[in-house]
Amino acid sequence: MTIPRDERTRSRSDLAWAISVGGIGVVLFAALLAFTWHFAATLLLIFTGMLLGVGLNALTNALGRRVHLPHAMRLAIVCIALAVMLAGVAYLGGATIAEQTSLLSKTIKSQITNVKSFLDSHGIDTSFFDLGNAAPTASTDAGSTPAPAASHGNLPGAGALASSGGAIVSQTFKLLLGTVSAVGNIFIVLFLGLAFAAQPSLYHDGLLFLAPAKHRIRATLIIDRISETLERWLIAQIIVMLAVGVVTWVGLAIIGIPGSFILGIQAGLLAFIPTVGAIIAGVVVVLASLATGWIAALSAFLLFLGVHAMESYVLTPLLQRQALDIPPATLFAFQILLGVVFGIWGLALALPLVAIAKVMIDHFKTYEAPPLAEAA
Repeated sequence: MTIPRDERTRSRSDLAWAISVGGIGVVLFAALLAFTWHFAATLLLIFTGMLLGVGLNALTNALGRRVHLPHAMRLAIVCIALAVMLAGVAYLGGATIAEQTSLLSKTIKSQITNVKSFLDSHGIDTSFFDLGNAAPTASTDAGSTPAPAASHGNLPGAGALASSGGAIVSQTFKLLLGTVSAVGNIFIVLFLGLAFAAQPSLYHDGLLFLAPAKHRIRATLIIDRISETLERWLIAQIIVMLAVGVVTWVGLAIIGIPGSFILGIQAGLLAFIPTVGAIIAGVVVVLASLATGWIAALSAFLLFLGVHAMESYVLTPLLQRQALDIPPATLFAFQILLGVVFGIWGLALALPLVAIAKVMIDHFKTYEAPPLAEAA
């Protein structure tokens, strides 16, 4: 059977068009990956602001179920209440936090040195404790040339003054830039969070406008489901963080561990990061407890195990059983992957990112699966 020339020409044109579209799609996908990789920190910072907006909107909606006020007034009440709570903590516990932070820092450094000495005495390599800090006395080794004595009495030379001045200026600029960057990131997150929470419908409709008209209903279902999931998860996570922080603080205070208040705060904050955060908090608690004695350290370790069990097997399943259903091994694997690729941002935001991916996968699995009768 001979295929007409027109049909062969049309099939070749369709094949060429399909190849062209596929190639353009591959190039655009590669460009998107490169853009995401290059601007990962900025994108994750924006995502953090969106999470803050979702959390504020969730608290505003929860208040709206009890108080019938406009959305703007409810958001203002929520923001004022949070600001007053933070200001109260800073005012009442500011001196305690500063004092315990300084004491905890010295204690941790001292215990790390003790642990390093203990491991060295048992023939275990502890070079990873150095953290890249080079010894400043390397110039005094055998074969090295001693530094020339300062001329004109004890006054340093012009070269030494210039070198010291340059080092001081360099360190000062690094400190200032780091402070400005941290404060700027905080303001960016706060601004984005308030902007998203002030007009959630505006950004919701804007996302829907980006979707093609024929897929707008599906996009609405996905966005609403993601928003609902993140709202419930954030409220549950806030409750878990408060519970972990208070129980850790009270438990360490009863045991008699110095710096129990700041240790409770860091345990509560690290509870935002599943699994990895609990491990880091436990290591810090145990290191801080070693200065008080082995009995206190053992008691603090048992307290950490109890708090971790309460968080993992009581609070999280009870509060988040309807919000998230992600296997722990899957979540931990994604945490490690995102932490290696994107650093601390990826580690901290792994759970909400995996939750968004899970919502989308569940949606397409539900709505794309053909009926059994049609499949047969």
